[in-house]
Amino acid sequence: MLMRARFLTLRTVAAAAGAILATMLVSPVSAQQHGQWVKPPKNLSQSKHGDPTYNIDTLFEALKIAPDDDSAKAIEERIWSLWMVSGSDTCNLLMGRVKAAADGKDYELAIKLLNAIITIKPDYVEAWNQRATIYYLTNDYGHALADISEVLAREPRHFGALSGLGLILQDIGDDKHALEAYRKALVIDPHLEHIPDVVKTLSEKVEGRDI
Repeated sequence: MLMRARFLTLRTVAAAAGAILATMLVSPVSAQQHGQWVKPPKNLSQSKHGDPTYNIDTLFEALKIAPDDDSAKAIEERIWSLWMVSGSDTCNLLMGRVKAAADGKDYELAIKLLNAIITIKPDYVEAWNQRATIYYLTNDYGHALADISEVLAREPRHFGALSGLGLILQDIGDDKHALEAYRKALVIDPHLEHIPDVVKTLSEKVEGRDI
């Protein structure tokens, strides 16, 4: 009975993840680091780097044609800096507390704080992404997928959220759709760290080696 209940849960998660992939207008997955959800660089500072006047569309176009890994990394960090800007001092303060709670593995507190941020500013994409990350870390895939949907509805190119989708798909054994997500990511950023290697491994597993 317990095994059947788990099977039904995984089937529901797979269906939800498949629905997210099916409704993606743009395909962005990002750097999965073998078990790690993609997060903003630790040295990123909203006050120093955040620039809401910078055209993020221009940055994504630059990302596609970046000549090397270092250039792509710099552009990725610029995009993260824009995503981190909340436009609210209260939300910024609460986000700082979220980081401290997450670093201390107090995930329950982190979720409560993120709930408050989302209530205050529901269009703040990074709050949804951070909550999805916390849910993933607690193995609550259902809520993580729900938040990923919210992120992608607001920013379909969010490679951090899409990397989380890929991780969940791999965790539940859906390598085919995980491969699809990672391949779409490379359309957005051909220099994504680790993704080409992951795609190569999954391609061989799903499609077999070329003769």
